[in-house]
Amino acid sequence: MKTGKKRTSSVNVVTLGCSKNIFDSEVLMGQLKASNVSVGHEEDSYGAETVVINTCGFIGDAKQESIDTILDWVDAKKNGDVDKVIVMGCLSERYADDLKGEIPEVDSWFGTKELPRLLKTLKADYKKELVGERLLTTPTHYAYFKISEGCDRTCSFCAIPIMRGMNVSTPIEQLKEQAKQLAANGTKELLLIAQDLTYYGIDLNGKRQLADLLRELSDVEGIEWIRLHYAYPSAFPKDVLDVMQEKSNICNYLDMPLQHISNRMLKSMRRMITKEKTISLVEEIRSRIPNIGLRTTLIAGYPGETEEDFQEMYDWVAESKFDRLGIFAYSHEENTSAYDLEDDVPDEIKQERVNKIMELQSGISHEKNKSKIGQKLKVLIDRIESGFYVGRTEYDSPEVDNEVWVTMDDEHYLSVGDFAMIEITDAEPYDLFGVVVK
Repeated sequence: MKTGKKRTSSVNVVTLGCSKNIFDSEVLMGQLKASNVSVGHEEDSYGAETVVINTCGFIGDAKQESIDTILDWVDAKKNGDVDKVIVMGCLSERYADDLKGEIPEVDSWFGTKELPRLLKTLKADYKKELVGERLLTTPTHYAYFKISEGCDRTCSFCAIPIMRGMNVSTPIEQLKEQAKQLAANGTKELLLIAQDLTYYGIDLNGKRQLADLLRELSDVEGIEWIRLHYAYPSAFPKDVLDVMQEKSNICNYLDMPLQHISNRMLKSMRRMITKEKTISLVEEIRSRIPNIGLRTTLIAGYPGETEEDFQEMYDWVAESKFDRLGIFAYSHEENTSAYDLEDDVPDEIKQERVNKIMELQSGISHEKNKSKIGQKLKVLIDRIESGFYVGRTEYDSPEVDNEVWVTMDDEHYLSVGDFAMIEITDAEPYDLFGVVVK
């Protein structure tokens, strides 16, 4: 029975998964606002007429989180806390036909490319003239900036092409206009995202155009940092490194998921690169951009991964000393080519290998952080918490990387979104501590 509770908004958007989903939620919210539909994001309490859950379907844990969230909101609907539950995004794109029967209480399911139809269901009009405009869910001073959708790669473990389709790049002119709009509203940092940044432009002009895009974006007044996420290592466009050297507002930061180092694993994963070429690429990047912050992501427990394969990866991580690193336990995903392989590494062994790599990386990160004590670094303030300004250096991305905790004092007043020079006074494995010097 409906309880007649007071509604705080018409639509509450709940976002799960990666930064690409955050971007999609922001686009949806911008369109709703333009149609005068009251919209909120992840409101703390129940009270919206409709909840829209933007789901992730990438790996097992993320899928389970999405399903659990859907079930929580279905319970809220039964209790009269919301009127409708709508599901969108990757999980819906991939499993809607199955889930409709299992969770019939969900009112509607929408895939990753059905924004106009979703808006119509929410009694809003899809406005083409607003393409690229969003209602930011991040602090105003930084924004995720999606330059393309989909992926043409054939990695054996990945279901993204199934959920997102093939690579479609947004033209440079449109992206530059979007960057200008964001800058005019106070955005200082663009976090470039895509399934694969390095493929940008091939579908438009038959050539990789990431370097051309970076030059155009770096000229947008007000944009002080541009950060690169999700760069594929095979055939990496080296002219991107030239632009990093040329343009001071392109962060010396590169997120390049490498996944493994064993040639046997790389071949089975269909990564189109060898151990030798991977090591050579990392060495060249560091040689040309000596102070670059390199982030990578790895997979443990891929089908057929032996102790020897894992030890090879462990030794390589110890030697390479990546600035930032994450690792996932392999998830056996339907309709991927790796699904035909036997998922023969037990879950407990997968997790043990994940833990070993992360313990190793913690030590590497701590040593790198301790080496920064005494240095003065430019820091962007993200929030104020527990008597500290909390921010990031150019070597750190929101949510996934290190933070700098800056002591508040009576001499220096900072606001969220300010840049400041900070002298580092102490370090932990994933946090720096400092004081304002300018």
